[in-house]
Amino acid sequence: MEAMTLFDSPPILITGMSGGGLTSAAKVLEDKGYYVAHNIPPKAIVDLLKLCARPDSPVTKIAAVTDVRSRMFPGSLAETLDELEQLDMKPTLLFLDARDDVLIRRFDSVRRTHPLQDGETLKAGIQRERAAVQSIRERADIIIDTTNLSVHDLRRAIEAAFGDMRGERQHVTLQSFGFKHGSPRDADLVVDVRFLPNPYWVPELRGYRGTDEPVSDYVLSQDAAEPFIERFIEMLDSMLTGYRHEGKNFITVGIGCTGGHHRSVAVTEEIARRLSERGDLDVSTLHRDIARD
Repeated sequence: MEAMTLFDSPPILITGMSGGGLTSAAKVLEDKGYYVAHNIPPKAIVDLLKLCARPDSPVTKIAAVTDVRSRMFPGSLAETLDELEQLDMKPTLLFLDARDDVLIRRFDSVRRTHPLQDGETLKAGIQRERAAVQSIRERADIIIDTTNLSVHDLRRAIEAAFGDMRGERQHVTLQSFGFKHGSPRDADLVVDVRFLPNPYWVPELRGYRGTDEPVSDYVLSQDAAEPFIERFIEMLDSMLTGYRHEGKNFITVGIGCTGGHHRSVAVTEEIARRLSERGDLDVSTLHRDIARD
């Protein structure tokens, strides 16, 4: 076998539900300097990565998109993932998902049929695909629910999720959100900070956000804030140890308040600051609802 070289960062495999945002995710990675191969059959992924890993290859960062159409070729994606692990070329598996009703609206808006619709309703095609990809979803390193995300939101989510991609370090994405807009379905852990006083009801703070010093100072100065943050980080530490033992290097934590403007943002920023100071984690923040009304 010819000698191969390591990539600058682990290969990324993009998959998920049709209409979930795979094309948009691929564009984000292309903008970040990745060579992205589209609609690659699972069996061809191994050969692609071997080719790009050769010493004479100009490709240093690679991502491949494989969707339900690609999986119509012989060979399963699960078998491909197993083979890549045996070759010590384990990719980071990114799975994009969305609620069924949102997927239906997206297909309707572009007047497309679902690849598995087979003359029936869109809903039937989506349900077939969801059943077909469930086992792969369970193996995903990162799951992003695009239900409530614009294209720009998705870009920020992907950039936050992947961060610096340094070696085998664990990456923690801290995502603030508002419960009135729905909890993030892609979070590994969700916490509620609505027990803290709401700056919204302080007239001089209402127009600010949790990234602004007046709101941050107000939220973090509350008696319950410091004990909560200390105990939460202690709990998260024990969870990260368990995740590391299970080989899970990407963890998403959702931190919610009512609207996602003030308390959750301030607490998210403070927890991120403390975790970043440790130096053993890659930490990113994402404020999902900070710009919403």
